[in-house]
Amino acid sequence: MEHVAGTEWAHYLSPLRVFRYITFRSAGAAVTALGLSWWLGPRVICWLRRLKFDQDYSDRAAAGGELVARLLSKKGTPTMGGVLIVVVLDLTALIWAQWNTWVQLTMLSVIVLAGLGFYDDYAKVTQQSTRGAAAHAKLWVQGLLALFIAVYLWRLPAASELRIPEHKTVIVSNLVSVLMLPFHKYPIEAGVVVGLLLTVLTIVGSSNAVNLTDGLDGLAIGCTVMVSFVFVIMTYVAGNRNLAAYLQMPYVAGAGELTVFCAAMIGAGLGFLWFNCHPAQVFMGDTGSLALGGVLGIIAVLIHQPFVLVIAGGVFVAEAGSVILQRGWFKYTKRRTGTGQRIFLMAPLHHHFEKLGWYESQVVTRFYILGVLCAVLALSTLKLR
Repeated sequence: MEHVAGTEWAHYLSPLRVFRYITFRSAGAAVTALGLSWWLGPRVICWLRRLKFDQDYSDRAAAGGELVARLLSKKGTPTMGGVLIVVVLDLTALIWAQWNTWVQLTMLSVIVLAGLGFYDDYAKVTQQSTRGAAAHAKLWVQGLLALFIAVYLWRLPAASELRIPEHKTVIVSNLVSVLMLPFHKYPIEAGVVVGLLLTVLTIVGSSNAVNLTDGLDGLAIGCTVMVSFVFVIMTYVAGNRNLAAYLQMPYVAGAGELTVFCAAMIGAGLGFLWFNCHPAQVFMGDTGSLALGGVLGIIAVLIHQPFVLVIAGGVFVAEAGSVILQRGWFKYTKRRTGTGQRIFLMAPLHHHFEKLGWYESQVVTRFYILGVLCAVLALSTLKLR
């Protein structure tokens, strides 16, 4: 627009100035992603069926007996639907986001984790088994990616600044060694080792938590949309110097472009939910869940808010926590008594409630309600400090 200022074209091109605004581009990204998902969805589902990428094996929830609440068999439903989410997300980000370091890191992570998930899904489909890629192999790839991002961010000095008005000071730091806690206004100097470890745990933990939640129709993608909405607001505040100073959040230059990315995640997520709601026409598989979970962790790290992700993703935390507790208690009691005992009827947590006799739609809806409450609590950290 600067090149045509003062010319006869300025009047005609002036409406294009709206593309400068992050709010406009975020809205455009959400609508574009939703429209692309609706258009590509049936085509991707047909493509997966032609390739015979169907789930023709019984999932772990049905092992050992038929669940009372599971009225419809999931056998024969196409999996790897995460391809739709990733393609739509990448295309939308390319169209609407201005590329910077944060967007590039996020896009790289989506591609790597989606590739890892695709390999895992492909192994399950070809073997017709719930066992895909080896768990330790997946953790190695996730860990190496997270460590690369952590070290890269640590090597970027002065990536964020926090203004403390009452002390009339500005704290400048990188995105790793300084931590921000919810409901606490002052930063904590944690050191490089703790910061690197927390960054890796946030990315790997978030990726696997969403993956564990992906067991019922619409559950994982619906909760992902809710968390993405929280980070639409968080990234917008972090990328606006005045808002960040007013709310005493760290200002990260360029983080506003992550708002566009989060908006695209909301659009892509809602578009996928259209086909994934009960009874699901397609499953996202590890292709989608590993990528979406990992990218939520990365975005949280990039704006200094990994602990807010724990609150916003409370459903994911509960799901992952139930698996850790179940396995840990089983191994402990087996070592002590010779007989392994369980805390839950089945883990992850959503299957526990299915075993209790809840219908699948009941579990999903009630978890949605909890997800909304977690999102509201996470947003309250903006003001309550």
